[in-house]
Amino acid sequence: MIFRATNNFMTIFNLIKPFFLLSVILIFLSSCEALKYRPVSAKDYPPDPKERVRKNIEEGRGIRMFGNKDQGGTFDFASSNPLWRASLDTINFLPLISANYSGGIIISDWYSGGNENEAIKITIRFLTNEIRADALEVKVFQKKCGIQSNCAIIENDGQIVKELKKNILRKAAIYEKELKANNKKYLGKIR
Repeated sequence: MIFRATNNFMTIFNLIKPFFLLSVILIFLSSCEALKYRPVSAKDYPPDPKERVRKNIEEGRGIRMFGNKDQGGTFDFASSNPLWRASLDTINFLPLISANYSGGIIISDWYSGGNENEAIKITIRFLTNEIRADALEVKVFQKKCGIQSNCAIIENDGQIVKELKKNILRKAAIYEKELKANNKKYLGKIR
């Protein structure tokens, strides 16, 4: 008898389950902003696709999740950032451990340049994508090893840091100038 009651319950549950799932899905979909009807006027949107794309870029439209209407999606690519490109070009002789564009950091491996007793390691952190003196935090570490592999690591904040920053900023300014010259439809400052 108990088996028959459980079996009947499972049969009824299996019949009701698709309707329950469908109703839950419909409730979630009805709360989506993208699915709600909005009257649209053809006057608001240019007929030319290139003009629509330009207008969307100017307005910062992108993917929005959870009703965030304050900002559109920002899609930055490393090849379009002059500061990032200049940094990689400046330290291109060093082996890299990590180059994380989204995290804004470049970390080199220890580089000895043929000298077994000394090595350097460079870390570049991006504080902003704008080309200015305080946009980068450059750290240079020197490892000096003695006779019995007794190594000391010192942070060098002297002339080499200043030279690296100056060289990176100079190259970045050149890259940005070239980007503006090559891009006739340049829409503003690179983010």
